[in-house]
Amino acid sequence: MRYSSDSFLDDGLRAWLRCPACHSGLEQLRDGYGCAACGRQFPSVRGVLRFVGAGNYADSFGYQWQEFSTTQLLPDFAELNFRRKTGLRLEELKGKLVLDVGCGMGRFAEVATRWGARVIGVDLSAAAEVAADNLQGREFRAMQADVMALPFAFETFDCIYSIGVLHHTPDCERAFKSLPQYLKPGGTLAVWLYSGYNKWYRFSDLYRKLTTRVPIRFLHSFFRMAVPCLYGLDCGLRTIPLFGKPLAGLIRHLFPVSLTRNPQVRVLDTLDWYSPKYQSKHTYEQVFRWFESCDFENLTVAEVSIGVKGRKSLNKACGSTATSPTEENAGLALKS
Repeated sequence: MRYSSDSFLDDGLRAWLRCPACHSGLEQLRDGYGCAACGRQFPSVRGVLRFVGAGNYADSFGYQWQEFSTTQLLPDFAELNFRRKTGLRLEELKGKLVLDVGCGMGRFAEVATRWGARVIGVDLSAAAEVAADNLQGREFRAMQADVMALPFAFETFDCIYSIGVLHHTPDCERAFKSLPQYLKPGGTLAVWLYSGYNKWYRFSDLYRKLTTRVPIRFLHSFFRMAVPCLYGLDCGLRTIPLFGKPLAGLIRHLFPVSLTRNPQVRVLDTLDWYSPKYQSKHTYEQVFRWFESCDFENLTVAEVSIGVKGRKSLNKACGSTATSPTEENAGLALKS
């Protein structure tokens, strides 16, 4: 392991960890953990506990975050996105035990640990290794695990958040409903998902039928050439009087790519959009029903759709106290 053994997180791991297969307690081994009940072993490799084998539908993210390991590690930008997409505040996380579901390279865990939270980050892909490297010295532990079978005791965490991840699973609703059992009564759950209101992505859905079948390295090479060309075309067209801006808008609609100012982020965001095997879009009505069916209350809507935060009921009998949001809050950026 790369971190000090006197960490609060290290001391608590044995109490919090459970076998993802049979949910029995785990025993600490020389380099990892093992389940005495079913015999499974979960090694620690390069500072990351592994609860899944190599090779899965999230492999594109492993490549992506290893190639762009620090591109989005921009504290101010990440903090702004964290606030806008979850509605979480510093005082809600300080001193709390937090689960980051789909931690990627650790950009949001960096914010949470800076706010004083103790964070366990899980990711199905090898991106967990990048997060472990990026957040060395923080109260953060990275694990490679499946959201559908997390290796934790029930009611362990004070807060769980997942930003831009659950819609990349085979069943977003099932993935969401797997989380509340790990949250303490009165704890907070915040999720951000792709919006289903704005149909700008209609053409990208057609292209994804091909791009999701293309090897990730080839796709990356293609976007390294195509994205700068489309960005240059967009900038050039917008300088033409009268017809330039409408034509640029048409090109954006027909060939959706990220047009953010940072050239490296443009390629990363576009690759992130077109490479994942699964990508679903959702509405507030759907997500509110999910929260309500899991006995959450005090639902609030984040600044950027589709972001919803709720508090797990203390008494198992509650409903939403928020009014259903409208499509006025349903704008969507490609990826940020």
